[in-house]
Amino acid sequence: MLLELRAENYAVIDHAIATLGPGLNLLTGETGAGKSILVDALSLLMGGKASSDVVRHGSEKAVVACVFESTPEAEAILEANGLDVEGSEIILRREILATGKGRVYVNNQAATASVLRQLAPELALVHAQNETRAGFDAEQQRMLLDRYAGISKESVATAYAKWREIATKLQELEQDEQDRLRMTDLWAFQSNEINSAAPKPGEDEALEAEKRILANAEKLYAAAMTAYDLLYESSTSTETTLRAAQRHIEELARYDPKFADGSQQLQSVRAIIEDIAATVRDFAEGTQASPERLADIEDRLALLDRLKRKYGASLDQVIAYGEESARKVEELENREHRVSILQKELAGAALVFKSAAAALSEERQTTARRLEKLVEQQINDLAMKVKFTIGVRSMEAESDWTAHGWDEIECRISTNPGEPMKPLEEIASGGEMSRVLLALKVSVEDGASKAGRGRKRAALPRTLVFDEIDIGIGGRAAEAVGQKLKALSRSQQVLCVTHLPQIAAFADHHFVVEKREAQGRTRTSVRVLGESDRLEEIARMLSGAKLTDASLKNAEQMLKASAGA
Repeated sequence: MLLELRAENYAVIDHAIATLGPGLNLLTGETGAGKSILVDALSLLMGGKASSDVVRHGSEKAVVACVFESTPEAEAILEANGLDVEGSEIILRREILATGKGRVYVNNQAATASVLRQLAPELALVHAQNETRAGFDAEQQRMLLDRYAGISKESVATAYAKWREIATKLQELEQDEQDRLRMTDLWAFQSNEINSAAPKPGEDEALEAEKRILANAEKLYAAAMTAYDLLYESSTSTETTLRAAQRHIEELARYDPKFADGSQQLQSVRAIIEDIAATVRDFAEGTQASPERLADIEDRLALLDRLKRKYGASLDQVIAYGEESARKVEELENREHRVSILQKELAGAALVFKSAAAALSEERQTTARRLEKLVEQQINDLAMKVKFTIGVRSMEAESDWTAHGWDEIECRISTNPGEPMKPLEEIASGGEMSRVLLALKVSVEDGASKAGRGRKRAALPRTLVFDEIDIGIGGRAAEAVGQKLKALSRSQQVLCVTHLPQIAAFADHHFVVEKREAQGRTRTSVRVLGESDRLEEIARMLSGAKLTDASLKNAEQMLKASAGA
């Protein structure tokens, strides 16, 4: 859900913030106040193309930003792009400089417009004059059809993944002979080089420790023997001094019991001193300067370092690389047998996929016939007279297989009697396109709530944005648009720009975009309306700038009527 949208120095907007809520969010205001500009700002945050023309005159840069509730899918996209997930919200910000350059930030981390475009299908779908066609592609049409009937693609996706995995392995084995021989020689050399060195896990660390000792053998021997003398061996050693002190303490303890514990403690200290002395003595006896051994260690470490530079950062990685190279060599040497096995496995996997894809296609065909009738009825409720069909074409060539099956979904429409059916994207009017999409989505949500009970629905964008949806309609058609927007908003957040009071009356959250002149500059602001303000705004939309008792009464009736929707 979109929680907040803001713009600074963007077109005629100097600073505007809209805090949105669940359900139906409506933007109204005088013509030219900047309502559609806010939708354009959101389009930029969904990865739309930026231009320096949007920077407010006299400003260095325009800034648009928004806050969305996070989703697991959106978080996965962020992680895949190396961006941190922060809390339960996703903050998008885009700066457009007057020089034409721009910057993108996601959760206050530098990002790219490409990341915004990846996030867009998960966060919002914008239906504006210049955004609808790009936003409603074949993938979206397929998702809506599948959602309508709660179609599960799990079996197809599993079958496709298995088939694709086997096909990839087979393709690797069926590279041309020259490539195969070259790769075999390379992997064999790598495997032999690693096996000849026979590295052991942790060997380099142990050799480094031994090298440090051998390189400083004389110094370490002298230090150990000096410590041994001071602790135990010499006539003035610590142990000798403690032994003498202990005898005196024992003499005192014969006359005063309070010294008994002291005698025991000295005995313990002497035992510790003896242990330490024995340890350093043994170390000294085992430390011998050996130039030959040191040279061997340095040669071995040089060999291991060379392997690590070529095959991995650690010996564990080097060993794993050698094992993988040996496996590849063995696989290629047994190529013909392996190819034969994979070809049989691939044929079996293809049959499984075809069966699952055909069943899915049949289900889509049946679903499309039901949905197209419902959508056509819904569209015709919106002051249009159309014919609407949903085509499901099975693309059975292997090059067209996907995890979603092999179907190509295309919605087609005829907006006037006698005209041929055309793809949706060829509709000339953006307002018509938005109304068609509204009817389609309402139909889908209604069907999903009935047919999809107890079944997992396909994911859809959380926020739907409609602009120019009410062009060329009024009266009952406008009220029908409002009712459909309200119905759609029960399952998804909706943001809509409207000029009609019949639609505005259905708002859960009503915002007015106002333009005023101050200090010689035009400024646009966004204000959320309370109940009394809503009444006046709808009355203004009915009668114009001058409010009348009749328009206020009519507005009140509209609000009461829409309250039960």
